[in-house]
Amino acid sequence: MILDYFKLAVKNIRKRKLRSWLTMAGIFISIATVFVLISLSLGLQIAVTKQFEQLGTDKFFVFPSALILAGPGAAKDSAMFSLSDVNVVEKVQGVKDLTYFVIGNSEVKKGETKRFLQVVGIPTDKLEIFSETDQYIPEQGKFLKSGDTGKVILGNSFSTGSLYKNPIRVGDMIEIDNQQFKVVGILKKVGNSGDDQAVYISFEDAKELFNSGERVDEIMVQVGEESNIKDVADRVQKDLLEHRGLKEKNKDFSVTTPEELLASFDSILNIIMGFLLGIAAISLLVGGIGIANTMYASVLERTKEIGTMKAIGAQNKDILLIFLIESGLLGIMGGIIGVLFGFGVSKSIEYIATNQLGTNLLQAAAPFYLIIGCLIFAFLAGAVSGIWPAYKASKLNTVDALRYE
Repeated sequence: MILDYFKLAVKNIRKRKLRSWLTMAGIFISIATVFVLISLSLGLQIAVTKQFEQLGTDKFFVFPSALILAGPGAAKDSAMFSLSDVNVVEKVQGVKDLTYFVIGNSEVKKGETKRFLQVVGIPTDKLEIFSETDQYIPEQGKFLKSGDTGKVILGNSFSTGSLYKNPIRVGDMIEIDNQQFKVVGILKKVGNSGDDQAVYISFEDAKELFNSGERVDEIMVQVGEESNIKDVADRVQKDLLEHRGLKEKNKDFSVTTPEELLASFDSILNIIMGFLLGIAAISLLVGGIGIANTMYASVLERTKEIGTMKAIGAQNKDILLIFLIESGLLGIMGGIIGVLFGFGVSKSIEYIATNQLGTNLLQAAAPFYLIIGCLIFAFLAGAVSGIWPAYKASKLNTVDALRYE
């Protein structure tokens, strides 16, 4: 019996092709929007998590709050870290190793092309921690070694020709703030423009370029195998507060573990996704109204047909079920088209991001539960939208329906 209802519903949809397509348009646009938003959000979450895994789960970061508010080198020296703060962190129980950075924006010139890029100064006597971090592995040449000056490591984008007229190779010379540096290595691709366009020089060279003295903009800390990263982070915070003469309420720095960074990222992402899904829900409501309107018109057109079915024995529940199946089919057909269209759009965005923007953060994730969820959602949206027209159809009086013209 149910199979017969489905056959009848398909027949009625095919009979009104144009109206059915126009009705499904609202649903498939809504489902495609939902699919694209969730797909890219999941892909972004996976990509960011993967980058944190490349850094390692045994590392956390310490940086002055002024760095976030004012940017590298823009805050007052009293609000920044210095090498004395690094010494304090290094002595904390549970700290296995650390490195630190001074960061600035400089004019990087190759030939006649000039670009203002982020230049990172790193201590060449603290390079062991980098050898354990997947993000800092040379694809060409080598990394800096202890005592190196006048040498530079470049992010992967420099070797692709996307930043300068010609790709930069190991052995080339570039100018940073009118000072000559020799390229000794090109890092492997990370997938985000910030890292792939970064320039790495020795801490001593950076001090001269930025006139930064003993200023430190960020500290990366590695904990020992037997240590709990949260406990070590708490000890670092306590010792730094004491060293800087501060209390918790006027703390001017942040100690952030990978888990905390990911949690903050997830919270922001969920807020953005919730807002965008709210917009998609409005679109879905419009699509649902379209289905309700189509089904109500269908009830009026088929009043006499409904009367005939009732006259030969069809009950109210049969009529109700026929119209609910029809509206549900309109929803799920729109959902199937929406999922296919949304997947195509998501993959197109991923392709553009990877090949044109040089980032792999925008990825299209299409897990099985997302596809099934969208289809179920579309079917329910269609079925719910058809409840009132289906109820009206089931309550038609047999005699009045047969006499309807």
